[in-house]
Amino acid sequence: MSINTDQLAEDMKSAASQVINQDVTVLRGFSERQLKALAKQAQLIAAGVISGDIDADLQDFFLDSLEDMALNFAKTLRGLLMVTIEKVWNAVVGVLWNAIGSATGLDLSTPTG
Repeated sequence: MSINTDQLAEDMKSAASQVINQDVTVLRGFSERQLKALAKQAQLIAAGVISGDIDADLQDFFLDSLEDMALNFAKTLRGLLMVTIEKVWNAVVGVLWNAIGSATGLDLSTPTG
């Protein structure tokens, strides 16, 4: 049996899209919640500075905390994206190994990344 390369390309695209669509939903929900929390924190800091409840020393403290929150958000997002990339790789390799196995009759075990 030969491999239909057009179909194989479509199968890989479909496998990758399924992973991405699932993970994008998760990433979108996570990032929206985090960005709203960062915006709210910025609003609270600004209101505190304007009202005088946050003096210069506290302002630095709150701004540093906000900066840390933004950095943690970015690092978490990077980690989630790396997981998604690995899932896509696993899906694509699974499709490829399955196609080769089907065409050759070999029982190929899918490599792990």
